[in-house]
Amino acid sequence: MSYCLNPTCPNPENLAHSQKCQSCGSQLLLRDRYRVIKELGQGGFGATFLANDQVLPGEPSCVIKQLRPSGTTPHILQMARELFEREAKTLGKIGNHPQIPRLLDYFEEQEQFYLVQEYISGATLQQEVKQNGIYSEAGVKQFLSELMPLLQYIHELKVIHRDIKPANLIRRDQDARMVLIDFGAVKNQVSQGANQSGQTALTAYAIGTPGFAPPEQMAMRPVYASDIYAAGVTCIYLLTGKTPKDLEYNPTTGEMMWEQMVQVSDHLSNVLRKMLEVSVRNRYHSAEEVLRALEIEPYLESLAKGLLVKSDAPVKEQINNRPENSGILWNHPRPTSSPNNTSASLAQVAAAIRARRAKAAEAAGLQATGTHQKSAIAKSTTLPNSNSNGSQPQHSKVERKLDTQGLLTAYLKGRRDFSLHNLNLLNLSGADLSETNFHSAQLQKTNLQGADLHNSDFGRASLAKANLKDANLTKAYFNHSDLEGVDLRGADLSYAYLSNANLRGANLCGANLTGAKVSDEQLALAKTNWMTVRPNGKRGLL
Repeated sequence: MSYCLNPTCPNPENLAHSQKCQSCGSQLLLRDRYRVIKELGQGGFGATFLANDQVLPGEPSCVIKQLRPSGTTPHILQMARELFEREAKTLGKIGNHPQIPRLLDYFEEQEQFYLVQEYISGATLQQEVKQNGIYSEAGVKQFLSELMPLLQYIHELKVIHRDIKPANLIRRDQDARMVLIDFGAVKNQVSQGANQSGQTALTAYAIGTPGFAPPEQMAMRPVYASDIYAAGVTCIYLLTGKTPKDLEYNPTTGEMMWEQMVQVSDHLSNVLRKMLEVSVRNRYHSAEEVLRALEIEPYLESLAKGLLVKSDAPVKEQINNRPENSGILWNHPRPTSSPNNTSASLAQVAAAIRARRAKAAEAAGLQATGTHQKSAIAKSTTLPNSNSNGSQPQHSKVERKLDTQGLLTAYLKGRRDFSLHNLNLLNLSGADLSETNFHSAQLQKTNLQGADLHNSDFGRASLAKANLKDANLTKAYFNHSDLEGVDLRGADLSYAYLSNANLRGANLCGANLTGAKVSDEQLALAKTNWMTVRPNGKRGLL
């Protein structure tokens, strides 16, 4: 189908290869290259369309955003032109970031303004919640760990998005990565000193979304923390499935009343509360502050409570019926091997963490020997909730040994927890061990060449001099793990978490580190070459 872009066309749908609109006579091939296929959505000041670029080989899809001024007077057209140029310049300034659609073209034609951007195939977070149900605490922390670095990036470029909301966040089908769209409401801090009256009139075109926008933004005085507030409101939507208009507000303070509707830890509750402070003075001032407050260890702890809860029952009923510290509440039976099923994959890690703790407790009780260990057991029996100094009891680390066949057989039978195990020198070449818990395990000189280990937990594990050549380690977790001298040539480490890992002498030649959480200081200790794909997606020496 060919779609007519004339805003007044009574019947914009046309046959696929038509040159002119059958209803209004307008040319259907925009700028002699873009054929519009269908409308994607409309807003107060324009519409977006899906199109094909017929000049490029393969006629790739793209998104065309048409800004439609509310009138044709010189004053209105000038304001529209400024808004249009501001968005184009901002997108150009942001550059080629993997979580922002690329700007491909922009132009004015017959007093209509057009932006052409990369098409992102995927579902918005709003669609995701409606289809799959609300998020759990772990899902929200995962969301914030993806969004905050992106906000930090655009804020460092002195850009405020001003319209963070579930409908503007797409989970890309290709790699399950979250992409931020619709920069039409951006506020460029650099231009703030310009003509104040003109700036105010221009800002009126793009004030953001009521409920998601904080008070200072509604008063047309946005700051970086305004995006932090909107991200907090988005978290509440993910936890409750309710938009701001469906929530109650404190009539005295204007604060959103959400805490009784969700069951989250004190840690996350405190973070969200500060993100949602009505007063900018008391709110987090930067995305970096939010990331520091979130931390990673509490995030892993919360995985044990599951990710998503069902959407077909009231929130209070879900909370009351939730079995504490056991079981995962699934929305739908979804295949965990797909890169799009981030929630299902993380749920496997959550289950592994629970299993690890249960087995560690069992091991401490059943396998511990010696006078000191017996004393510890007796003390634990006397004081089940605390030790002698009032802190939580610490289970003994009991190392368990498995041979190659024993591990593979256990995995085939459904076992996914091998934490604290001695797996040194095993030959697991080419094995499917995806979504497995190897936390604190010994894997020194183990042969895992070509193994499927995606979404596996290697936190605090020792893999010194292990062979992980060509292994699938996508989204694997290596916090505080020892990877000294490990062979990772050709391994896929995309979106892996490598913070605090020891990479001294690790061979990363030809490895794919796209989106991986790893510092330049860590990588400087490893061996790389021109085939190594850096975290930013580019090849070259690190």
